[in-house]
Order: sequence, then C-alpha cells, then structure tokens
Amino acid sequence: MNSEWKETSIQITGMTCAACATRIEKGLNKLEGVEEANVNLALEKSVIKYNPEKVSEQDFEKKIQDLGYGVAKEKKEFTITGMTCASCATRIEKGLNKIDGISSANVNLALENATVEYNPDQVSVADIVQRVEKLGYVAHVKENENDETDYREQAIKKQTKKFIISAILSLPLLWTMVSHFSFTSFIYMPEILMNPWVQMALATPVQFIIGWQFYVSAYKALKNGSANMDVLVVLGTSAAYFYSVYQTFITNGTHEHPQLYFETSAVLITLIILGKLFEAKAKGRSSEAIKKLMGLQAKTALVVRNGVEIEIPLEEVVIGDTILVKPGEKIPVDGEIIEGNTAVDESMLTGESIPVDKTVDSPLFGSTINKNGFIKMKATKIGRDTALAQIIKVVEDAQGSKAPIQRMADKISGIFVPIVIGIAIVAFIIWFAFVTPGEFAPALEVLIAVLVIACPCALGLATPTSIMAGSGRAAEFGILFKGGEHLEQTQGIDTVVVDKTGTVTHGKPVLTDVLLANGQDEEKFLSLIGAAEKQSEHPLAQAIVHGIQEKGIELGNVQFFEAIPGYGVQATVSGQGVIIGTRKLMQQYGIDIKAIFPTMENLESDGKTAMLAAINGQYAGLVAVADTVKDTSHEAVRRLQEMGIEVIMMTGDNHRTAQAIGKEVGVDAVIAEVLPEGKAEEVKKLQQQGKKVAMVGDGINDAPALATANIGMAIGTGTDVAMEAADITLIRGDLNSIADAIIMSRKTMRNIKQNLFWAFAYNTLGIPIAAVGLLAPWVAGAAMAFSSVSVVLNALRLQRVKLDK
Repeated sequence: MNSEWKETSIQITGMTCAACATRIEKGLNKLEGVEEANVNLALEKSVIKYNPEKVSEQDFEKKIQDLGYGVAKEKKEFTITGMTCASCATRIEKGLNKIDGISSANVNLALENATVEYNPDQVSVADIVQRVEKLGYVAHVKENENDETDYREQAIKKQTKKFIISAILSLPLLWTMVSHFSFTSFIYMPEILMNPWVQMALATPVQFIIGWQFYVSAYKALKNGSANMDVLVVLGTSAAYFYSVYQTFITNGTHEHPQLYFETSAVLITLIILGKLFEAKAKGRSSEAIKKLMGLQAKTALVVRNGVEIEIPLEEVVIGDTILVKPGEKIPVDGEIIEGNTAVDESMLTGESIPVDKTVDSPLFGSTINKNGFIKMKATKIGRDTALAQIIKVVEDAQGSKAPIQRMADKISGIFVPIVIGIAIVAFIIWFAFVTPGEFAPALEVLIAVLVIACPCALGLATPTSIMAGSGRAAEFGILFKGGEHLEQTQGIDTVVVDKTGTVTHGKPVLTDVLLANGQDEEKFLSLIGAAEKQSEHPLAQAIVHGIQEKGIELGNVQFFEAIPGYGVQATVSGQGVIIGTRKLMQQYGIDIKAIFPTMENLESDGKTAMLAAINGQYAGLVAVADTVKDTSHEAVRRLQEMGIEVIMMTGDNHRTAQAIGKEVGVDAVIAEVLPEGKAEEVKKLQQQGKKVAMVGDGINDAPALATANIGMAIGTGTDVAMEAADITLIRGDLNSIADAIIMSRKTMRNIKQNLFWAFAYNTLGIPIAAVGLLAPWVAGAAMAFSSVSVVLNALRLQRVKLDK
C-alpha cells in the first residue's frame, strides 16, 4: 500500500438491505481523498482506503450519519493517575489521538480522567492503557461511579501522610532560615540544627522519598520528549539540594561557613505537597453535583410478584414490574401510575419546589418523592435508562468535556516549561556574570525562584474546574449542558427562537368551537372528523378527538388515512372521503371556502386555531381548538428582552392565531405558517443576518432546527428525538430556563476568564519579579501552591450561584 494511504474500518448500524450498503458505499467513494470504500451488509462494516491528509475518519462518520445510518462506537472512561499540570493532560491526549481507531480522546486534568471514543475492531482497552503507561502515567477503566471518589480519597490520604512527614522534617530547617533575619535574633536556635550534616540528614528524605514522585514524573515527561511542572520542581529543588551537598563537603574540616539551601529544597517540596493536598480536596468539591444526584437514588423497591409484595434491591427491578410507593417514599424507577392519585415532589429534576399532581397514566420519574398518596406504578425505564441516570450521564459528559477557550491554555502550557527553563538559565547567567559577579549563591536563588514561581498548574486548572462547577450547578436548576463547548457558546446568544406548541403554550389544546355548513348533521360530521383525526399524532388532532369523545359520539371506521405534514390529513371513513386542514389544503383540492373566511379570522384573532373540513369534496364545517399559554411564558420573554436578547416565536399555525399568541406573551416577532422542514431554513436565514441563534422546541419536527441553530435547547417534557438533537435540555418545561441557561453560561465564562487572567498575570508578573531577585525561593513555592488553590476556589463560587427571576 502506498505510504500516503491508510485503511480503516467502521461499524455501521441501521442497514436493512443491499440497497443501503450500496448507497453508503457510493456516498463514501464520492469523498475527496477516498481511494476505495467497500461496505459489507452481513458484517455491517465499511472498509475504507483513504488519504489522511485530505479526509478523516470523522468525515466518514458524518457522511454515514448524513445518509441516515449510525456508526457503532464504544466510549469508555479511564481514571488517569500521575498528571500534575496541563501539559501532562495535553501529552496524553495527543498520544491517544494518534492511535488508529480512536476517534476522540479528551483528557481532563481536574477530573483526572480520560474519555475515549474508539472503534473496538481497531483498538482495544488494553492498547489504550498501554499507550497511557508508555507516556509515563497509570490508567484503568472506570468500572463504576465510586471509582473516582475512592481514588481521590486514597490520594488525599496519601498526600496528607506525605505532607505530615515532610513538614516534621522541614520545620527545623525552616527554623534555621528564619533565624537568619535580624528581627528574629531573640529566637533560640539549637546549635545542632546549624550543623550541615544534620541539615542534610533532614533534607535528604524529603528530597528523595517524599519528592520521589516529582523525579519519576519529570523523567517520564522528558523521556517522551516534553516537559511538565515536575521538571521545574525537580530542577529547582535539586539545584538547591546538590549545591548544599557540595558546600557541605568542600567546607568540611575548614573554618569556612558553608552556603546551605537545604531548607529551600525541603520547604519547597513541603509547600508543593500541601498545595496538591488542598487542590485535591477542592477538586473533590467541584464534582459535588454528581455526588448529590447519585445520592438521590432509591436503594430498594416494593414490588408485587405472583400476588406477593416483596422488597428487592433497585438493581433487580425489571421493566413491567408493579411497584407500590407509600407516601413520603422515593419513587424507585421511571414509570406510570396504574392505580391511585398523589402529588410528587420533582424538585430534584426541575428545581421547582411545588409538588406536581399525578393520577392514573401520569408519568413518574425515579428518585422523585411521593408526597401524600399511596400509588401503584408500572416500571417503564430502569437502570441507565431512567431520567436521573440520563441526567447524571449528561452532567458527567459535560464536566469531562473541553470548552474551546481551553485550547488556548493547552497550547500555552505545551511550550511554557521549556521557555521558563530558558528564562531561568539566562537569569542565572546574568546574575552570576554581571549582577553579583562570581557569586554562585544569589544566582542560584534566582534560578530556583524563577523555576518554581512559573509552574503552570493554575493555567491547567482554570477552565476545567469552572466547567465542572458551572455545569453541575446548572443541573441543579434543571439545565443540562451536553458539553463544555455548548456552555461556552450559549453566552453569545442574541436571538432566541421559540416554537409555540408545547413550548410557549402547554401543548394540550382543547376543542372550543364546531361550526357546520348548511345541511350537515353534527353527530355524523363529528363521527367522521373524529375518526380521521384519531389516526394523527398531532396535538391539535388529539384535542379534537378528545373533545368529540367527551360528547359521547362513536367514531366511524377508517379505511384509508394519510397525514399531509403542515397542512392536515385526508382519509376515507365509513366510505366517505374526508379532508381536514388549512386553507391551503382546501384550495389544493379546489374546495370553495371563501364564505367562511370572516368567521375563521375572528376565531384566529382570539388565538384559536381553526381547521376546515370537507366531506366528499364539499365544504362541511369548521372545528376550532385553543392552546393555553404557560403562566411563565410572558415573564420569561420579558427576562430575555431585558438581557438584550431578541425573542421570535415560530409556528406552523396561521398568521392571525400566531400573532394573537405572540402579542399575549410579548415576543419581538412572529414567524407563522412554517412547515416542519422549513423551521431549519428560517433559523439559517437569521444566522445569515449575523445573529447567534438559540432554537427552543419540544417536538420531532423541531429536531432539524435544533441541530441547525448555534445552540439547540430542548424542553425536557418533549420528545427524545428533540432532546437528542439539542445541545441543552431544559428539564422544567418552563421558558424561564432559557434565560437561566444563558445566565449560567455567562457566569461560568466570566469565571473562566477570571481564572485565566489571574493564572496568566501570576506567571507574567511572577517570573520577572523572581528574575530580578525580589522573590525568595520558598516564597515562590508558597505563591505557586496558593495560585492553584485560588483558581479552584474561585471556580467553586459557581456552586453558590442564585438565579433571580
């Protein structure tokens, strides 16, 4: 094979016949850079020979998905130990992404993990672990949600033990250093502590036992052709330690007083260990959102099997189980009520404290609380499929993802350490040659201070800790960001497009008017209309059917049915041809409806949707439905407008009805009579005007527009398809969540920028201050440790954010 060509295989899902395989094969072969693509239907696999300089595996996956098929991948999360700064995470990420078969690898320094998406036919878990170990770190698959917590607790215990030992050995050395200052002359100093051999005995265990982790990490980094924070620590502390050893030996047996820096190396290592200890504890707090969500899960369920009530562990519940839930208990899994009435506290899902009334057939969500009624429910979703499990998964994915702003920090971290080493060497030479000619000690102090003050820990933690805290806090408000990039992009939204039905309104319209043409029998008319509309899944159709059935009218028999998206339906009911829909639909079939126009206009001006009906090609009557506006919609629109955001309502309804609803809620503009496939086009038109558009919807027909918008927001009460296409899920079903999501994005990005500013400012100011000799090495070590902790603590402020309405 020509060296410029590569070969890859991709597992494909959704193929049902040879035509599917042929279609995919043709589509792939049309891509520039593909020499040959073969699709095997039996193996559900495509083997592609391609030029990696012209086309990538991501291009193949996108093409397959555009054609309407799926790509089978596996996604695993690994716990990574041994990372100390952003350059470590960047090195692992680059190393993994070079492996054939890995489509994406994302390493998170703050979470100390890696999320890897790969093709199991090309690469195995063992290959991934081996690559990480080759780079000098340790990786293992995260088997369960407690792995990370257990590891962090173990790491904190280990670091605590190291710090205590290091502090005990370093304090006497620190005492000797303090005694050198004139204002501390009153401090008693035991003569034995001034002995160079005693100081070496105290410093050596700190340098090579406590500090051995830094040597190992630095060696592995250099072995792989890069440099990390530990390289700086090792260079700085080793220079101080070995120079002191050298002074101890050459002055032994003479009257010359040695220039010792044992306290510098020991105290630096102690302070760095202390900083890592604080950092580990603070990072643990930044994932509190996940722990809170997991803690909400019930442990057992009371099920009825073979007529007997038994309490079983939650893991043993199966779909279809009948579960008894007493007042005050947690609902164990997702399901629906089959007997009883109650009110359920769903605040853990929605953030709203007011209980929701539930009756037979009402949906229930696991981990919510049954407040006051004894109910029987049927389990419909268990384990990873429950709403809470899905929320936890989305939050975890968001916390483990990267925002685009982090790329800048990663690039800088990658070249930062070599630059700092260069600056430190230049500063040492200038001091030794010009500032204090021939004096090694002052030049050494400057070199150590520059190396230590420049450690880029804060830079690496600035972005991921804020994303963890911000996305976790948002989840508590019922806002699920699917990734760090969406969290970042939401802040720039200047236009919000909201779908009407189910978003601005409740999406549960009711039948309000029935107006018949002359000579029509109401019962017969409604029997035919109801039978035809029963076949449709549209909310307006269901409202008509429900209203007709409430009148006790028996529906006719349907022999034929066809839905005409955006227009209406046509059917054959009890041998009669029935057409129901818009003016345009009637006009298409040549049905005269001019006489009814004034009546329709009056109904539409009242916010009602009027649908015309024809039987056997003749106009027969009109039915009207009305959908009530959500109580919070007007307030939500006002909040968005106060934030400087334009609000547009988009709907398939006619102009008069749409304008009536739009006027009621106070939107800036209304786009009406938009067909489902036209919603995405309307979003594109707004984007072409330079607007950053957020689309908010809840239905299957909203999915293309949600995917097209800069940010897609799906109302959590909507369909799974809409939520899958969206970047953000708003669980509450309340439009106030739109403003809340934008506010959380703005606050998180402000927090990230604060962190990056102080991290950059710290290094930018600290390095020259150290280079001119105004910073003692031990002060530089303390400042370096403080900078990392301060960045994490600043990010944790996001966990206390309150969203004022």
